[in-house]
Amino acid sequence: MPDVNLLAVLLCGGSSMALGAIWYAPPVLGRTWQRLAGLSDEALAGGNMAMIYGLAFLLSLAAAYVFALFLGRDMGLGASVCAGAAAGVFWVAASFGISYLFERRSLTMWLINGGYHALQFTLFGLILGLMG
Repeated sequence: MPDVNLLAVLLCGGSSMALGAIWYAPPVLGRTWQRLAGLSDEALAGGNMAMIYGLAFLLSLAAAYVFALFLGRDMGLGASVCAGAAAGVFWVAASFGISYLFERRSLTMWLINGGYHALQFTLFGLILGLMG
């Protein structure tokens, strides 16, 4: 079995959900995101939230686990945080940017979603770097 700190991965998953709860909250960026995504209050309320949050958590765990494999246990805190920020900005947000260009989505939507993932992976790097 690969040498991954599973408690750190679990904390990464939790940090991803906590960040999303703040980032996409209506007083922060939620209303702007909702409008740009074309989602009404009714559409948001009508979703299967247990499934959505459950799958989002599982996907966050999967991303954190594979990122932990990528980092290894001996990278160090500074390098782990930098790697997390780089992965969030240049892998995830950049990939969103490519799709958003062809989908004709707005720069604001890219900044909201890409910014979330840049911070998400920076948090992953922080947690994994601290917990080695």
